Amino acid sequence: MENGAQPFWEKTYRSESQTFSVEPNATLKEFERLLSKQAGALDVGCGEGQNCLYLARQGWTDVDAFDISVYGIERVRRRCEAERLKINAFTADLREFQFKRSYDLVMSFGTLHFVSREEWKEFIFRAKENTRHGGIHIMQIFTDTLPASPDISEFAIGLAKDGELKELYEDWEILQFKSYTFEDEHPGVPKHYHASNKLVARRK
Repeated sequence: MENGAQPFWEKTYRSESQTFSVEPNATLKEFERLLSKQAGALDVGCGEGQNCLYLARQGWTDVDAFDISVYGIERVRRRCEAERLKINAFTADLREFQFKRSYDLVMSFGTLHFVSREEWKEFIFRAKENTRHGGIHIMQIFTDTLPASPDISEFAIGLAKDGELKELYEDWEILQFKSYTFEDEHPGVPKHYHASNKLVARRK
């Protein structure tokens, strides 16, 4: 993205007729019960907001969400206004994001691999430091078990090694770890496959 090229998802975010998903990630639905609805949550690379919106609809009252895409954040804000939901949604680059508070839940789905491995690791270190004891991280990242698909190969500069994400949480309680491949499809993009790691961990 640094060379000025526009990733395909920007076109979808700008569209009034297209969307990627309105459904939250299944792992979030599985584990959000472990925290109270007053817990502080941060959605990193929230895109069009299906996960942070889910929390707000469930009654969570302290939800922050950011994305580098202005169009994605505009869509989140429109959805909040339409549904009268409260989310603090703002544009930010995770490489430069500075924590100004602590959180109970930090989640990121399909975002970390779009910065270098060194950069997403540094972000995770900062996120861990700014997570309260008993707090939870839900992190999902594409791995190099499969080559990056053509739709993201130009941008996926930080594919993880399989299991690398888990190693960063050895000092936390691992609640779930999955290494898997899945089929994906987007508007205007043929079906393709991604290799992924997903982790749920709790700070001791």
